[in-house]
Amino acid sequence: MTQSKPWTRPQDWVSLVAGAYLALAPLWVEVGTAGTWAMVIIGVAVAAMALIALAVPGAYIDEWMTAAGGVLAFIAPWLFSYAGATGAAWTSWIVGVIVAAAALAAVPASRAVYQHQHQTA
Repeated sequence: MTQSKPWTRPQDWVSLVAGAYLALAPLWVEVGTAGTWAMVIIGVAVAAMALIALAVPGAYIDEWMTAAGGVLAFIAPWLFSYAGATGAAWTSWIVGVIVAAAALAAVPASRAVYQHQHQTA
């Protein structure tokens, strides 16, 4: 099972790249101050959770938290009032869907690794 090895799960790499993209997006998309901070903080949090999931393949709770970060990225344009900033809003929506989908796709593999580790321990 290659996905039980650290740094091998492709879904977590997708979440890492998407989180980093969201965090850096205010450099090239116009968004207000609150939106900028929301994008940066959510993006950094998603990237950090993806790093944890990559390093510890059995941390399946982290996958759920990453998925929640994706949902938060998706609703952030409305929460932080930047839905009118087209580029920033679309970036959040697309990244949110990608992160949530990737994290949810990784849950079964991550949970299997967790269960295997705790059955043999």
